[in-house]
Amino acid sequence: MRYLTGKSNGLLAACVIAGVSWIASSAAPSQAQQVELAAPEDGEPPSPPVRSVPARRPVKEKIPIHHLGATDSPPLPGQPWRIHDRYRPRPKVVQPGETPDAPPSDATILFDGQGLDAWCHHGEEDLWYVPMWLVEDDQLVVEPHTGSLYTIDSFGSCQFHLEWMIPEGTKGNSQGRGNSGIKFMELYEVQILDSFSNRTYADGQAGAIYGQYPPLVNAVKPQGQWQVYDIFFEAPKFEGEELVRPAYLTVLLNGLLVQNHRQLAGPTGARAPVYRPGTPAAPIMLQDHGNRIRFRNIWVRELPDDASHR
Repeated sequence: MRYLTGKSNGLLAACVIAGVSWIASSAAPSQAQQVELAAPEDGEPPSPPVRSVPARRPVKEKIPIHHLGATDSPPLPGQPWRIHDRYRPRPKVVQPGETPDAPPSDATILFDGQGLDAWCHHGEEDLWYVPMWLVEDDQLVVEPHTGSLYTIDSFGSCQFHLEWMIPEGTKGNSQGRGNSGIKFMELYEVQILDSFSNRTYADGQAGAIYGQYPPLVNAVKPQGQWQVYDIFFEAPKFEGEELVRPAYLTVLLNGLLVQNHRQLAGPTGARAPVYRPGTPAAPIMLQDHGNRIRFRNIWVRELPDDASHR
């Protein structure tokens, strides 16, 4: 048997003392676990310390997102999408105008009473000229025989808003009274005319697709009152020399549907309509037909070429 020497006894004593100190410190509550004694009220003993229990971190659960579409629903005929397709692009957000006639946030303002920076006259040799029409009382007024106005920018498929008025006292009859027009891509005309108690050929009155379709109804107001056009134009589409989709027009006049997705036979006018390949977009024209028509609040929204596949 081995005995501890004096030196060993001292080392053992030190270890014992250190162990007792560690046990004592472990038994005491940590600083984070201690709660200060509540201040005693008069005549009451102090409250005993309370151990705080550390909060457990919540377990994160996988929460499914419902109603965002399907991946196994039936396919839509003629489209690359399924019914309620999860991966179909969602529409962009557009802020509507404050009133039904006010331009939405994605509209191009063509005339708001402040100037004619969006317009020009076309001349010979592909020259453009500063507009000679007038701006009076925040209204655009045709200066007869100065020439039609064209937008500087080009547009294909679009939504177009325009307000027009035949001034009181305008004289004439048939096509000679309050005549103008809106030509999309310089080729496809929606007629403007004083058609209130003014007889003319059916496909030439206000609301007509000129020379091709009369309006469904005559919705024109008397002279001196503002008329409102909301027009939806779908541009023709070509692949090389081949026409793969004709042009279409939907027209509302004073809130009434007067043309319902009409398929155009070709460019409008007195000649036989024949489609010819051209650019996918071109200026919009306001016609000078020799009558002093007034316009206001003109704006346009470009539309996707084929919204059905979006």
